[in-house]
Amino acid sequence: MKKTLFAIMALTLSAAPALTAEPIIGTWKRTSGTIIEYKNCGGDDYCGTVLNGEFKGKSIGKMTGKDSSYKGTVNKLDEGKTYSGKASVSDNTLSLAGCVAGGLICKTEKLTRQ
Repeated sequence: MKKTLFAIMALTLSAAPALTAEPIIGTWKRTSGTIIEYKNCGGDDYCGTVLNGEFKGKSIGKMTGKDSSYKGTVNKLDEGKTYSGKASVSDNTLSLAGCVAGGLICKTEKLTRQ
């Protein structure tokens, strides 16, 4: 009985760090097949990097936030431009938007968790 209880406690404690990670952290696939990875890059900041394709190794931007809602910048690599951005995570979908006009006009793309 003690061994079983100890094993359950150990599994619960080892899973705890995964539960506290921000939802944006991980790898995401665009509809084009490009894979983006978001990692913590200090405090509440999350940096996105392209993992494959033409822009491999390039920054896709940086988001700040927590609890599935983020704001920051989005780099449109094929245009060489940076836009204000926002992101939200729901289940295994990342909605990533690049915005102009103070956030009034946004183009959103949905990425799938890998």
